[in-house]
Amino acid sequence: MTLILLASACLLIVTLGYASLCASSPFGDCRKCKGFGYALKKNRRGQLKPGKTCRRCRGERKRIRTGRHLYNLWLRIYREGQTNTPRKPAFKPTQKG
Repeated sequence: MTLILLASACLLIVTLGYASLCASSPFGDCRKCKGFGYALKKNRRGQLKPGKTCRRCRGERKRIRTGRHLYNLWLRIYREGQTNTPRKPAFKPTQKG
């Protein structure tokens, strides 16, 4: 029982830590170019120089974190689900004439 409790506590701590990271810093460095914005190339002398622009981040050096992206999708779906349609009356009024 204590092992299950310990595992669930660790999972909760990791989840809350990642959620707080996504809330405080929604963008992280691009994993492909490591935040440079371009691929590094070596010339004939062995010196590093900038190469092509990174296709993943398009040279902006930052990418949105996965958790923040999922949160944005959930928020968009939630907001689109709310409608401003008027409520129908509970009963149909009869007209006497």
